[in-house]
Amino acid sequence: MGTTIAAAQRLGRRWIGIDITHLAIGLIKHRLRDQFGDAITTTYRVLGEPVSEPDAERLAEDDPFQFQAWALGLVGARTAHSARKGADRGVDGNLYFHDDPKGHTRRIIFSVKGGSNINAAMIRDLVGTITREKADIGVLITMTAPTSQMLKETTSAGFYTSPMGGKHAKIQILTIADLLAGKGIDYPSRSQRADVTFKRASKLQGKEGDQLDLEDSQAESP
Repeated sequence: MGTTIAAAQRLGRRWIGIDITHLAIGLIKHRLRDQFGDAITTTYRVLGEPVSEPDAERLAEDDPFQFQAWALGLVGARTAHSARKGADRGVDGNLYFHDDPKGHTRRIIFSVKGGSNINAAMIRDLVGTITREKADIGVLITMTAPTSQMLKETTSAGFYTSPMGGKHAKIQILTIADLLAGKGIDYPSRSQRADVTFKRASKLQGKEGDQLDLEDSQAESP
């Protein structure tokens, strides 16, 4: 997905990309970043994605699945299922990384809640899910700020200790406001690990040019 856009960027051509879903747009953005590096994100704009909490709330109400895909895309994670129906067993998204010399794959799982009714039981459920799935870190993405009891539950869950050094909360909560402000997951730094959530392509040097538009046609619809 995004092959034509990546090829156009590599050849130094101007381009406009259009797709119908936030999931597809997220995959295209990750493809560009994997091939051209993080700096590529400053050379284009995405039209139609939420840029504020009210935008995100509207998307969550109109299409919970697309809200989930968009929110996961903000942290570089991929949805755990591509269909709108079917049991997800408490896992809405995944992110994989390596952070040890032996190359063992580590897993972060995500639960996304677009409503305002959140409580400590969701944290306990997430703890149970990462235990069952043998994941290393669990992240709850919410529309609203967590309660004090939820924060206590995250503290009691303990830490993931990286073989490369450093401790990271085993259960983390990120609000949409956090994500829009640029806050990310607390896990081993880029210098220590390599993301393997998406199939990585070779780094390519593209020609720098004017800011280009990557449009989400569905998000622009009335």
